[in-house]
Amino acid sequence: MQAVVAIPGLETFRGYGDPAEVLMQEVAGVPLLVRVIATAARAGVDPVLIIWPEDVDPAILGPYAGSSLFKNIHVDTVVRPIAFDPRSAADWEAIAAHLEDQFLWLPWNWVTHKRTLTKLSSRSVWPPNWERPAKLEKGAEILLADVPIGLSSQADGVRVTSRDTVRMAEQFLVANSGKPLDGIYSSFNRRLCRPLVRLLAHTQVTPNMLTFGGLMVALFSGILFARGSYFNYVGGALLFFVSGLFDEMDGMVARIKFRESALGTWLEGFVDNVTYLIIFAGITRGLHRQYGSWALKYGIALTIGCILSVIVISLQRKLSTPPDRPHEYAGKMNQLLEADSSSPVSRIVRQIHIFVKKGVLVHYVLIFTLMGGLPLFLWLAALGSNLTWILGLYFTRKFFLRPSLETAAEDIQIAA
Repeated sequence: MQAVVAIPGLETFRGYGDPAEVLMQEVAGVPLLVRVIATAARAGVDPVLIIWPEDVDPAILGPYAGSSLFKNIHVDTVVRPIAFDPRSAADWEAIAAHLEDQFLWLPWNWVTHKRTLTKLSSRSVWPPNWERPAKLEKGAEILLADVPIGLSSQADGVRVTSRDTVRMAEQFLVANSGKPLDGIYSSFNRRLCRPLVRLLAHTQVTPNMLTFGGLMVALFSGILFARGSYFNYVGGALLFFVSGLFDEMDGMVARIKFRESALGTWLEGFVDNVTYLIIFAGITRGLHRQYGSWALKYGIALTIGCILSVIVISLQRKLSTPPDRPHEYAGKMNQLLEADSSSPVSRIVRQIHIFVKKGVLVHYVLIFTLMGGLPLFLWLAALGSNLTWILGLYFTRKFFLRPSLETAAEDIQIAA
């Protein structure tokens, strides 16, 4: 689908400032106009038509034309003698040759996220409020109603008109930087991270740096656990919780700065797995010091279960998602489990699978530690890790291998 962005004329910019400074002011580390276009691209828009008035230099966007944020998207420009007025039928007729049958009207200063844009329904009538995004049809009827327009609600986005609204836009982006499948645990963790994420968005800190930062914190956590006393356990649990916050922040920063990548997703998963091994090894060592050989036995069982679970889940991810979109794995598995809800196994797993997520695990490690229940946690973790890979094999065969086996059997029957 095409997106249409109209840049206002100098007369409008006099109320804001210099056009270049206004259009390229940073919002969470990304220039405003670049963010508007990149958000549309993430929502599946291509191409983007930008309508420029003659009194505003189109070269403003030039330095960013080759940016990775514009990868796989084509930007077209139309220069007009005067600023484009979306309420004017004549202005629409003048650019009709450049419009697709259906397009997304996207205000030049509207900050939002891709989920808002993808949920828009197509309209066959022009909206009275042109300061909000709208999915429109080329032959729609124009309504010239004079409707008072104020600042847009933060529910769907923020219209940037001043420094104050830049702050509002950043707060909106950070607050919506989670995932649709986030549960109460991840949502709580992200709320704790919001102030720091806003600061990090204006620095050179990358998501991968945060991922490795979380690994370093987890290493110190494992060392404390291995010392084998209650206060060391509590210190280790608190550091593990902080490591979990780093795990949330790397994703939040990646999404609001458009730094998501397949490599980042795989790296995050790899570091999470290493983190689990470090923490579980530390807990095993600490409990072994206190309680003797039984802790070592459960620790070995836990380690074996973790390694086998990593192998099986990696196989599932490879089978269920394209190589460039491994981050879609969780959503894909949730859809498959929901579609198979007639099976008792799928229903149960769909309810309890959240406990294998790091954002959830950090809470329970802390709770069990504070209550002196770390031995019980080790036993439950050993059991859970081995159930994870066993059930993982079951669902791999059910969701990904069985269709292939059935197809092969049908081919054999046809050949016979």
